[in-house]
Amino acid sequence: MASTDFPAEIRSLRNTFQTIEKVSDVERIRADIEMLSEEAGVPDLWDNPAAAQVVTSKLSHRQSELERLESIGSRIEDLEVLVELAADEGDADSLAEAEKELVSVRKALADLEVVTLLSGEYDSREAVVTIRSGAGGVDAADFAEMLLRMYLRWAEKRGYPTRVMDTSYAEEAGLKSATFEVNAPYAFGTLSVEAGTHRLVRISPFDNQGRRQTSFAAVEVIPLIEQNDSVEIPENEIKVDVFRSSGPGGQSVNTTDSAVRMTHIPTGIVVSMQNEKSQIQNRAAALRVLQSRLLLVRKEEQDAKKKALAGDVKASWGDQMRSYVLNPYQMVKDLRTEHEVGNTSAVLDGEIDDFINAGIRWRAEGRRA
Repeated sequence: MASTDFPAEIRSLRNTFQTIEKVSDVERIRADIEMLSEEAGVPDLWDNPAAAQVVTSKLSHRQSELERLESIGSRIEDLEVLVELAADEGDADSLAEAEKELVSVRKALADLEVVTLLSGEYDSREAVVTIRSGAGGVDAADFAEMLLRMYLRWAEKRGYPTRVMDTSYAEEAGLKSATFEVNAPYAFGTLSVEAGTHRLVRISPFDNQGRRQTSFAAVEVIPLIEQNDSVEIPENEIKVDVFRSSGPGGQSVNTTDSAVRMTHIPTGIVVSMQNEKSQIQNRAAALRVLQSRLLLVRKEEQDAKKKALAGDVKASWGDQMRSYVLNPYQMVKDLRTEHEVGNTSAVLDGEIDDFINAGIRWRAEGRRA
């Protein structure tokens, strides 16, 4: 096996890193940190907890961006020193260590490069994700619950806080639908490529004849609204119904009519919330999600007008974007990017970064085209 050309590899890493630094605008990040630090230091900041949370969240994110960039820059410097020392001393163990670090830094740069592609209008927002079971009966409901776990595990591994806002349980097993927030900067830009129809093929555990079953679930991802978003909804455009929360027995939420179903009459958009303990909390959560959906509808209408003027009437997303095949073979494949993985258990346990990164690159290429 040919030995690694470390000087060439390190030059390649440096060139990629310099491009990322330029696109990321490091000086702008530092200026933002300085400005946000001043805002965070104002004595009466927490008199308005919601506004304070926005400031501290943005500051934390910008600091993390800078630390990540500086960390990779330092790793490239350290790698070059390690290679030079190992070569001077003929240290095979150190060269092997350098080989591993080279692979690791290359992967970190690739992940960082993907982040620079998140430049959409709402990409920097937190996200609200809704999963709905589709065709396939009880298997589809079970699949919806599998997807909910997959995304929650993905967020947990990344250290992203999540909050399940609504769960509607199916009669036999699984979920009719579930809605949750991912409270991390760029969660919307990152997860928006997961929106679409997901397909599961497996031997149904609910079929006593052990037949193979195909089922579907839909994933919707919308940006969470911020205080400065002007999404005013007149009261006469909203219909609110209250009902008793459903779910596994014994929950305190089942004892009162605290669940809320909010319907936006002009568009027909329906939002249900039941996981908070009071009707007031569920109503506030439902309104926030409804505003977020209307915000995205507004953007989609604007984009549609632009596409119509440009003469581009092609749909961006197919009805089925990813297949999870558990039988007769094991494979998860994204039908847009062609990225596929044979370890289905890892994917369903939240190992979906490679799918997300491939999706972000695919979307960026589509925008450039």
